Amino acid sequence: MAYLFFVRENSMNRTNEAAVVPEYTKSPGASFQVTRCHMSVALGGKRDIGPWGGGHPFDVELAIIPAGKKNYPYHSHAAQTEYYIIVSGAGVFVDEGGQEHAIRVGDHIIVHPGQAHQMINTSSEELRYYVIADNHRSDVATYPKTGKRHIKPEMRCIRVEDVDYYQGEE
Repeated sequence: MAYLFFVRENSMNRTNEAAVVPEYTKSPGASFQVTRCHMSVALGGKRDIGPWGGGHPFDVELAIIPAGKKNYPYHSHAAQTEYYIIVSGAGVFVDEGGQEHAIRVGDHIIVHPGQAHQMINTSSEELRYYVIADNHRSDVATYPKTGKRHIKPEMRCIRVEDVDYYQGEE
């Protein structure tokens, strides 16, 4: 089997995390706080858009959780896989069963579709980690504690109600 490799001069995309403009988010009650540096966007990708729309096959970001805060509400993804690499600080990772596991520098965590998860910074310093997420055309994040859904690509947070399958169709 032969492999072909194509190399173009000056084709390398490169950025340094210090050059990436951070995005800061905080919930109204301040329980959830995270600063995100979208590395793959800085490399020419489009956020939450894969190769079908001119983006990369995955998103990479450096995330920073301040002391005593949580990154996001406890949730799971229907399609997305996330891979975490802890680079500084310490905290806990809440898994699918709601169990808390101590995390520290050097830990790698993979979360598959359907597995609920959350990170909490329990230390007195920032918890910094990289998250690598594969891109899907659509995904639904489910929040088990509240029953909400966040749907992509619409980027809407909704509550779902049961209806008859044929309701409004005839």
